[in-house]
Amino acid sequence: MGKIVLYGSMSVDGFIADVNDQPGPLFDWLLNGDVPLDESGALKVSQTSYDYTRPYWDQIGATIVGRHVFDMTDGWDGKPPGGVDHVIVVTHRPKPEGWDPEAPFHFVDGVEAAVTKAQELAGDRTVEVAAGDVGGQVLAAGLIDEVRMDVAPVVLGAGKRYFGSIDAQHLLEDPDVVLQGKRVLHLRYQVRRREV
Repeated sequence: MGKIVLYGSMSVDGFIADVNDQPGPLFDWLLNGDVPLDESGALKVSQTSYDYTRPYWDQIGATIVGRHVFDMTDGWDGKPPGGVDHVIVVTHRPKPEGWDPEAPFHFVDGVEAAVTKAQELAGDRTVEVAAGDVGGQVLAAGLIDEVRMDVAPVVLGAGKRYFGSIDAQHLLEDPDVVLQGKRVLHLRYQVRRREV
């Protein structure tokens, strides 16, 4: 099985979007470099950000998101973002009516079921869990191996928290990656396992 990674871009005060679900300048780092991050050429980052981000993206076999993100993006028109093979949507509602049955999206009830399905689909590749409420729930369930943050130099003041509404303490190891890109600080932490 591959790693389960909680990932997202966030403000220095810990938000992944403002109160209106808008990321504002959190993704500016993806647009202000000179190295294309994907085939489209629309995303251009610094060489440091490319060297850190591209290998990570290439390892993702499945991404877990909440229904809120799925609905906000209109399900990316049935095409997973970033070329990911599968998207698992955590939801208590059925998939949208008329949803393309061939689209590589899977609708499951609960984070444990989402992780099981994602691991099955990803095999030995990485399972990415989007930051926010679902990510916080997967962390609280003890299923996250690694936390990756792309910290943008902005203070949003309020909004959607990186770890969602998690209300318990979780220890991380010291960061094993701290890299400065252009308009971003890339951080990676391993999750400290609880002793039983």
